[in-house]
Amino acid sequence: MRQVVIRCAGKSFAMPSRRGKFFRTTDGEHNALSFRQRIAVVVGTRPEAIKLAPVVQELQRMRWARPVLVTTGQHGPVVHETLACFGLRAQVELTLPPGAHSVSELTAGLLSGLGKGLSTPAAQAVVVQGDTSSALAGAMAGFFSAIPVVHVEAGLRSGDLRSPFPEEAHRRMIAELSDLHLAPTRAARRNLRAQGIAAERILVTGNTVIDAVVSASRRPPVHHDPALRRIERTCAPLVLVTAHRRENWGAPIRRIGAAVATLSRQYPEVGFVVAAHMNPLVRTAIEDCLRDRPNVHLPGPIPYDTFARLLARSLLAITDSGGIQEEAAAFGLPVLVTRDNTERTEGIDSGLARLVGTQESEIVTAAEKEFAREGALSGDADRPFPPRNPYGDGRAARRCADACGWLLGERPKPSELPEETR
Repeated sequence: MRQVVIRCAGKSFAMPSRRGKFFRTTDGEHNALSFRQRIAVVVGTRPEAIKLAPVVQELQRMRWARPVLVTTGQHGPVVHETLACFGLRAQVELTLPPGAHSVSELTAGLLSGLGKGLSTPAAQAVVVQGDTSSALAGAMAGFFSAIPVVHVEAGLRSGDLRSPFPEEAHRRMIAELSDLHLAPTRAARRNLRAQGIAAERILVTGNTVIDAVVSASRRPPVHHDPALRRIERTCAPLVLVTAHRRENWGAPIRRIGAAVATLSRQYPEVGFVVAAHMNPLVRTAIEDCLRDRPNVHLPGPIPYDTFARLLARSLLAITDSGGIQEEAAAFGLPVLVTRDNTERTEGIDSGLARLVGTQESEIVTAAEKEFAREGALSGDADRPFPPRNPYGDGRAARRCADACGWLLGERPKPSELPEETR
C-alpha cells in the first residue's frame, strides 16, 4: 500500500493511503472507495469518559472518521457505565491485573496494553485527554508507534510539579509528546507557549465537559436506585460534596468530612449529597464521620446524568475535583475548592470558585458566607447558563473533532473558541 505524507501544524506524518482505489458497482460504474481514518480515543477514567464522549459522538458524524474507543481498565466498570450514558461502548477493552498499583506499576501496565491496542489494527491518530496515567500512557504509546497524538484539554498547569500529584507532571510530559494541543482556554494556551510549544500546534477549543454536562443534565430521570430517586425528588436545597485527590488522602479528607458534618448540624434544612469515589479507602475516609446524619446523603456512585442534574440544581459544591470546577460553571454554581492551588484559574478569576484548603474551620466559614447570600437557601433550582462561561460555549467537541480532521488533512483548520467567551 502506498503512503502519503500529511503535513500539519509544522510536522509531517507518513500515512497508508487507500485513495485512488476503486470498486465496481452492480451497474458497472466506478466509485471512490470510502476510507475512514481510524482515530483511537483512549479512555481510562470516569472523567475521561465524560470529556471524550462528546468528541467521539462528533467524530461518529464525520464521513472521514472512524473513532475507535479504547478503554484501559484504570477505573474499571464505571467507565463503561459512563460511556453508556452517552450511547457509546468500547471497541477495544484492555484490562489491568487486580489489586492496588503504584503510579509506576499502573503506568507500565497501561503502556504495555496500549502499545498493542493502538497497533492492531493501526490507528491514524490517537486522542488522549487531561492528565491521568491512561492519558500519559496513551501519548507515550502513540509516540513510540509514530502515530500523531492529539491532546484534549491541553495546557492546564498548577505551577507546582508535585501538586496535584502525579497529574501536574503528566500534563507536562504529555505536552512534549503531543502533535496537536487542544487548549480549553487562552490561559491554557499561554501555559503551552511558556513550555515552548509552537503556536501553530495549539488550538483553543473550549472545554468538552461543558458540552457533556449540559447535555446530561437535560435528560429525564430514570432511576433504578431508590436512594437516588429520593434525592432527586427532594425539595430541599442541596450541596454536592466530593473528595478524592491523592494529595488529600488521609487526614485532609477526614477534615473535609468533619466540615460537612458541622455544616449539616448548623443547616438541618440543607441536604448534603456526598458523591462516592470508586476507591473504597477514599470513600470510607470521608463517609465515616457523616453516617447517621439525617440530612447527609451517601448514595454511593452516582450515574453521570443524575450527577449532572443534581449539580444543576445545587446551591453549592464542595470539591477537590478539577472537572467539577468546570462543570459547575455551566450552571453558575459557586464552588469551594478544597485544595491549596488549582490549575483551573479561570473559575477563581471569575469569582465562581474559591480556594479554601482542607482545614475544617476554613471550609465551614467559606460555606457559611455562601449560605448567607440573599436567596441562597431558598431552594430555587433555576440557574441560567452564564453568558460568559470561562470554560467554553458548549461547542468544544465539534472543534476537537474538526481539529483531528485538520491534523490528518481531511478538514480545513477549525475556528477557535470565540474571543468573547474565553
